[in-house]
Amino acid sequence: MIDFEMSEDMKMMQDMINQVAKDTMRPISRQYDEEEHTDPTDWQNMMWEVSKGSSVFGGGPTDKKERSGNGKPSERNVGATVTIEELSWGDAGLYLSIPNAGLGGAAVAAAGTPDQKKRFLQRFGEGKPKWAAMAITEPGFGSDTAAVATTAVRDGDHWVLNGTKIYCTSGQRALDKSEGFVVVWATVDKSAGRAGIKAFVVEHGTPGVTVTKVEDKLGIRASDTAVIVLEDARIPIDNILGDPEVATGASKKGFKGAMATFDATRPAVAASAIGIGRAAVDFVRDELAKAGVEIRYDCPVTKQTSIERDFMDMEANLQAARLMTWRAAWMMDRGMKNNLESSMCKSKAGLAVTKVTQKAVEILGPLGYSRKLLVEKWMRDAKINDIFEGTQQINLLIVARRILEYSSKELN
Repeated sequence: MIDFEMSEDMKMMQDMINQVAKDTMRPISRQYDEEEHTDPTDWQNMMWEVSKGSSVFGGGPTDKKERSGNGKPSERNVGATVTIEELSWGDAGLYLSIPNAGLGGAAVAAAGTPDQKKRFLQRFGEGKPKWAAMAITEPGFGSDTAAVATTAVRDGDHWVLNGTKIYCTSGQRALDKSEGFVVVWATVDKSAGRAGIKAFVVEHGTPGVTVTKVEDKLGIRASDTAVIVLEDARIPIDNILGDPEVATGASKKGFKGAMATFDATRPAVAASAIGIGRAAVDFVRDELAKAGVEIRYDCPVTKQTSIERDFMDMEANLQAARLMTWRAAWMMDRGMKNNLESSMCKSKAGLAVTKVTQKAVEILGPLGYSRKLLVEKWMRDAKINDIFEGTQQINLLIVARRILEYSSKELN
């Protein structure tokens, strides 16, 4: 049974991270929203020294069962969601800019061999700041991963990759600014469909790999989002994650293994959404209090004002999303399969934060819409959580398939 009360250690950690968010992120939030392609170098260096790529500060989550020092199940993933919420309460774009193993590290953790995990993830505890990223989306498709057109051809002791990847979070920093890597999804056999799709670790400095563009975005502007072109990019043969063989049904170590990445990372995206939403709720609460508006929780709904009802609905939506997110993370900490729960919490949180931040702007009126406050920024930052790591529609489709026990062919 899940205990929704945080341990004392986790509460202390939450307070510490909240202080980091309040003291180091909020003061520079507006600056790096307006200076989109400027790196917050001093802040990143500080966060790297504090975290050294730790999962607590946004590193790759894990789907492996772990034990704490006292023999109880680890709280690693639940702790990560709590931390990510606090960091995103500070600034979601800056949170995504923290040097860490990120989505690329999560892919290695989900589908890599023990040797690959050691080779690619150990580096995030040493040296200068590093990033890892994942490249899936292409100009010809978004959510339909079976449409991957980037190719990987075996050539002796190497794989040769060709193709273009777009909307790659932290792609520029992983390839241009650090000793990081990008996990690239490519097909080794287009005729095999999903079974032919594999994940490849493309390291910093690989010839033939070029960042051709960094996107100008609506929100999370402190985070870089890159276009990556691969032209005869040669990578070592053992940089493929999982089984290189193409088999019907795609083994756990193949496409399904790579897809398991999302079971681990969608709760992290949900936690980030909740952090943004909570920032808006906290601010609106304070502004209402300053204006002498009391939220009467014990008042019958028929006697509440519209603002009271709207505000309580904002709180309820966020709390529901948080509990769903903690459940998905709790299951990961116990090594339980959570693909249903990860999609549920991500879709709920993405929708909730979109509505909550829009309502915050509405309640505050012209002041909420102005750039004098961060509320309009939170509304812009919020929407991406309803899009990346699988859109709202895709995650709801996954939820329906899991509940009804339909395959992707039976329900699409």
